[in-house]
Amino acid sequence: MYQFATKGILALALASAAAGSAFAGGLERAGYDIDLLFDPSKAAMEAGITYVNPQRNIKNARDTDPSVATGGGPLLGRTTADDTEPYTVPYFGVKAQIFDGVDCMADYSEPWGVHSAPGRAWNGANSISEIEVRSRAYAATCSYKMDMGQGDLRFLGGVVYQEVYGFKEAQVLSPVVLRGLGITSLSGVGRLDLDSHGTGWRAGAAYEIPEYALRVSLLYNSAVDLGDITGTLDLRQLPPVGSPLFGRSTNVFGTAEMPQSVELKFQSGIAPDWLAFGSVKWTDWSNLQSVSFCPTSTKGAIACRPGGPTEATSLDLLYKDGWTISGGIGHKFNDQWSGAVSLTWDKGTTTGLSTQTDTWTLGAGVGYTPNEHIEWRVGGAIGLLTSGKVGQVNWQGRPYGTDVAYDFGNDFVGALTTSVKVKF
Repeated sequence: MYQFATKGILALALASAAAGSAFAGGLERAGYDIDLLFDPSKAAMEAGITYVNPQRNIKNARDTDPSVATGGGPLLGRTTADDTEPYTVPYFGVKAQIFDGVDCMADYSEPWGVHSAPGRAWNGANSISEIEVRSRAYAATCSYKMDMGQGDLRFLGGVVYQEVYGFKEAQVLSPVVLRGLGITSLSGVGRLDLDSHGTGWRAGAAYEIPEYALRVSLLYNSAVDLGDITGTLDLRQLPPVGSPLFGRSTNVFGTAEMPQSVELKFQSGIAPDWLAFGSVKWTDWSNLQSVSFCPTSTKGAIACRPGGPTEATSLDLLYKDGWTISGGIGHKFNDQWSGAVSLTWDKGTTTGLSTQTDTWTLGAGVGYTPNEHIEWRVGGAIGLLTSGKVGQVNWQGRPYGTDVAYDFGNDFVGALTTSVKVKF
């Protein structure tokens, strides 16, 4: 029996795995985490933060559509650029036992995001100079526990409200062309600002045998329909010629859903003071392909769709589904200290328009439990971002990624995470 092995180990094991999967595919940064709901205390509060530093480097960048940015000549910028920016992901949650067998938790997280800033001086600035997407999620989840043979069976359910927002900038018209026209007061940069929100739900089940430190859980998170994404397409840094949108800011709209996901988690004591754990997660990133944005004035008249007559611009992602598999071992050294290591593989979601190839990360950490009311964990991870290339991709009979092509090699990603849990 391994009941005594779980104290401190599981929480640290989960923190170790979280650091290892902090740079996943698609727009994922932290995903969803309801592990606090399983804490056996009558009440608990947890706060944590994860810092991630991906160092993806672009090389051999070529401007493959010079007519867009220069009016007839290729961009003569750098052939190299930094594709990714470091970021932090906070988390806060509270859990309480409402009455015997029923537990509920509320939490705040930032599950989705991306930040790439290769700048305006590289050969792909006509595709992107900077993009940042951020999110805020507020969730409530409850479970009902009932006796089932040797262990307990839980039924899980909850709701989540999300806000997703961000911007993208690109060099629509080259400064070289503007200077040729005698215009020095404009940069030629276009900017798309976006804001959206929506709700989703979750449901699942878990089976636990505490004396063996055994738990198996399966959780489904629904897609989050963002409804009408509102925003502005700001082209005031372009002269008002060549397009009715140039030289002004235009209100635009679009539609998208954040993906559904299914995650299986398991853990088990394997020897006194030793715990094995792992997870398998599928995320439906293929539901994000090309997201069109059209002037608000056209809403209801003609459908806003990729390649449609009213499309003003688009976010071309062309993702494929993501898979994340993680496993590890935790060990309790004494009543106060424990440690864990984990290995995570994340299947790349790119189809050729991004640098999101397969990622391998090794996570580790230590936990300190000075008394029965406090747990403090520190974890970290180092990882390998595998190599690949970006260029033209065809989807539904249309070419995408026609403006830039480049390569990238095997790169490094590092992460640090810390959290504190207070139990009553």
